[in-house]
Formats: sequence, structure tokens, C-alpha cells
Amino acid sequence: MYSYVIFDLDGTLLNTIDDLADTGNHVCALHGWSVHSVEEYKRMVGNGIPKLVERFAPPGTDQATLDQAYEEFMDWYGVHKEDKTAPYPGMRETALALKEAGVSIAVLSNKADEMAGPVVEAYYPGVFPLVQGALPGLPTKPDPTLLHKLMERMGAVPEETLFVGDSNVDIRTAKNGNLTSCGVLWGFRSRQELEAEGADFLARSPQELKRLVLEGKQ
Repeated sequence: MYSYVIFDLDGTLLNTIDDLADTGNHVCALHGWSVHSVEEYKRMVGNGIPKLVERFAPPGTDQATLDQAYEEFMDWYGVHKEDKTAPYPGMRETALALKEAGVSIAVLSNKADEMAGPVVEAYYPGVFPLVQGALPGLPTKPDPTLLHKLMERMGAVPEETLFVGDSNVDIRTAKNGNLTSCGVLWGFRSRQELEAEGADFLARSPQELKRLVLEGKQ
């Protein structure tokens, strides 16, 4: 049994990809740039919104235009971030089961901190006592700075902590924090990516994840 579990947000707890893609394509349309498919956005996300904007913008776009596109993205997403977003089936029940079993749970996201908390509370009301998002001037995942900050708030120790996410960024974050990792197969990235990054476990469903945490097996 793991005493502490830290979850990624987008692609792990919430299926946010349609709202992110719609917002990105809205910004692309404003600038006359080519739009992208949802599958393309699945490969672009994971390193925070500034990096996402850089990826959907045409190569060579100047920094001033990227900064403008970022502001346009945040303005539109702030209004439309809940149009299509929803929890993955079974994840709310799994999170509650872990909490009721005495596991300390938290969220670490590359979303801006002021946005991450309200988003989690909207879809998982009262479930997660701690949510850590990106903070100005501090590196985001896979750098372990904010992970260590969150673990300190939790009182978590590495040997009893499981990090759960859907991308190579999350597996690297776990490695950089000396944590055991579990890649989830319902998110934005592939089994091949998670295996190549060296995930310690893979979960095909929230129920498998619950068994791993509480029983040490899938």
C-alpha cells in the first residue's frame, strides 16, 4: 500500500483535451495560422500553456506574438475551460476510495496554480485537499521543484509515494523526485511512450490503479 499518491491533472484526472484543442485553434484562427487536430494536441500538451502555445504556433514565430497568443489563449480558455471537460469514468470513485482508505492524495499540474485549484474543485469537489499548479519563476514538471514543495506540504516520503500520470513528462517527474511511477493508459499518450520512459507500473483502468495503491498489485 502507498501512503501518498500524487496525481497529474490533464489526461489523468480530467479529459481536458477538447477544450484545450478548441482554445488553441481559436487562437490559431485569430492569427491566420493552420489549425491542428485533437490527436496533434495530445502530443503538444504536458509542459504547460506557454509551451503549448509555442508548439501550435508556426515555427519561427517571434516572442512578442507568442506572448500575445498566450494572453489570448488564457482569456478564451478561462471562459471555455468547462465546455467539454469531464472526469475520466471511475476516477472520482477511485480517488474517494483512496482517501477513505487513509491515503493522502494530491494533484500536481503544469496548469497555472490559480487555475488548477478551481478546476480540480469543480470536478472533484472536496476530494483533493492539496493542489499544486505552476508558479511564476519556478520550473514546472518534469523538474522536481514543485513536486518537492507539494510533498513537503503533504508530509510525504519518497519510499511511500506513488506518482500517477499519463505522459513521459510525468514519468520523468517521478524519476527526478525518486518516486515510484504509474502511467495511466486512458490519457493523452501511448503505452509505448510510457514504457519507453520507464514507468514502474501501467494501469489500464482506475480500478487497476486503486488495487495497485491499496494492495500493491494490479
